[in-house]
Amino acid sequence: MKYQIEFTDIAWEFLREISDRRIKQTIARRIDSLRDDPEKQGKPLAGKLAGFRSVHTAGRYRIIYGIERERIIVYVLAVGMRKEGDKKDIYNLAKKLLKLGLITPP
Repeated sequence: MKYQIEFTDIAWEFLREISDRRIKQTIARRIDSLRDDPEKQGKPLAGKLAGFRSVHTAGRYRIIYGIERERIIVYVLAVGMRKEGDKKDIYNLAKKLLKLGLITPP
């Protein structure tokens, strides 16, 4: 069974900010692959991001997503670069968005 993909407004905005067309295409293909068995892909996140999953793509980029099994939907919550220790690290940004209520656990 194929999952439907939905994006948060924040995820769309993050994608728009990526200027390299090839990277965007790679990310788009990786997101599309989440339609098949999203629970078997990526890794479950812990701590403040528990309930979400993360998958690598295009080098240092990450896709943070949630799964709603009942409605068969994968929610893409955020897309960005992993920059450990940096304010703009996608995981740090996702935690801030969660704290502000701009994204919610599935």
